[in-house]
Amino acid sequence: MPGGRRNPFSVTRIVDALEHAKSNAKEVAQVTKALAEAKLGQIPFVDLEIQFIGASGLPKMDVVGSADPYFVADIDEKITFVSAVKGETLAPVWNEIWRVKNVPMVANLHVQVLDKDDDAPHDDFVGKFTTSISKGAKEAEIQGPLFRKDRGTFWLKIDSTPSTDKDPSQFPYLFDGPIRFSRHYSPTVGVLTNLDDHRLYSTWKMYLRGVPLFFGDRHQGWNRSYKAAQSIFQGPTSIVVRSGIQAGHRMLYARNARNVFGIIDEFSDVAQLLHAGKSNRPDVGQFEHRIKPAVYTYIISSEDDSFRFSETGAAFFVDFASKHALHSNCAETVRYSGEFHPRPKGGWAAFNDEIPDHEVDWELVIDNNSGTYAPDKMLLPELKGLLEYNFPGFGIYALDREDPKLEESREACREYALKNRGVTKHELQPYAASSEETLSHRVSVGAQQLGEAGRRIFETMTGNGTGNTYR
Repeated sequence: MPGGRRNPFSVTRIVDALEHAKSNAKEVAQVTKALAEAKLGQIPFVDLEIQFIGASGLPKMDVVGSADPYFVADIDEKITFVSAVKGETLAPVWNEIWRVKNVPMVANLHVQVLDKDDDAPHDDFVGKFTTSISKGAKEAEIQGPLFRKDRGTFWLKIDSTPSTDKDPSQFPYLFDGPIRFSRHYSPTVGVLTNLDDHRLYSTWKMYLRGVPLFFGDRHQGWNRSYKAAQSIFQGPTSIVVRSGIQAGHRMLYARNARNVFGIIDEFSDVAQLLHAGKSNRPDVGQFEHRIKPAVYTYIISSEDDSFRFSETGAAFFVDFASKHALHSNCAETVRYSGEFHPRPKGGWAAFNDEIPDHEVDWELVIDNNSGTYAPDKMLLPELKGLLEYNFPGFGIYALDREDPKLEESREACREYALKNRGVTKHELQPYAASSEETLSHRVSVGAQQLGEAGRRIFETMTGNGTGNTYR
């Protein structure tokens, strides 16, 4: 308006500022910071689809072998993407897609490339780069930590369109797919002598779409009335308890080239995750490609909105104070937690294996059965909506842990597994045979080895390697 005050955050001013700053990196940073501090509602928003294509010319980080690269990307440190690990290559090809809605037009994309090192507490840092979210194909130089040394080239492509939401500032940086999952095998696999079912030694991690749309900023804190939760989060000994659980979590959810990575596009993709899978037992193996009647323990993470789960009878739960804390990495809050199980329409009691799975209408029964977090039953409708949004094709039933219908459905699931699928009773709850090495034992051994290594380093540095004991 003539004579009126000019809006400093109008689209025209933003474009002019960015054009003027192109040749001056410092000025770009200043403009970006100033705009980021402004109210989000005054900045144009875009919806992004980022294709992470691949990299080449990566350096060898270890003396022996090649590299197992992966990358971690974030947009303004508000939302994060972690790629699959590519084994034994210096020219990885990912072709992974990341869709994010309602991103401020002035946002930046940050990418770190790392080399997975299974035998070290931390992965090797290869390099990083930063780029704008402007649309188009991009070729970025990966810069190492010393003197910004070139450590290869990264290729990506960004598609950007104006946000379609009426008020994009209400849910900024909103993950919009695709739904990716990873399956992680327990570190005890391969050393167990009685391994019958790989699923009992596996965890799954799945990134759900639109969690804030249903839960907003609501999170469930740990249950202060639950004794097991008190031992984890409260009191002088809780640090030791948490340390053990967190070490177990790192082992269970470690990313490596042996993980199974995939995309959920349709109902059949979810159903495949629930298949019985391979087994060394013929009576169980014949159902490899059929949905398994099983109960799963799950949490929806406050950290990254991921859906993490495993069979409730997984052997690695033995000797741990809380299944849900093991999945959450001892987080003090989760979005939600409990158990779930699949069932054919009408329930397992009315089912028989002569009916092919593809002729069945499948349902997912999910609950809030978690002593560690005791999720609010009033949010069960939101939980139901979230799963319907992510898993179309499933009938979703969200039931309170005290609901008699839940116990009836869950017990029918377990009974069918026992009578018709070759499942034994000890598989329904955490169990380890006397000849098996449990995850808790592996954690204990690892802690002892780390302590011994630290002691040797201390002795080497101080010259106190005489074997004397000081009291």
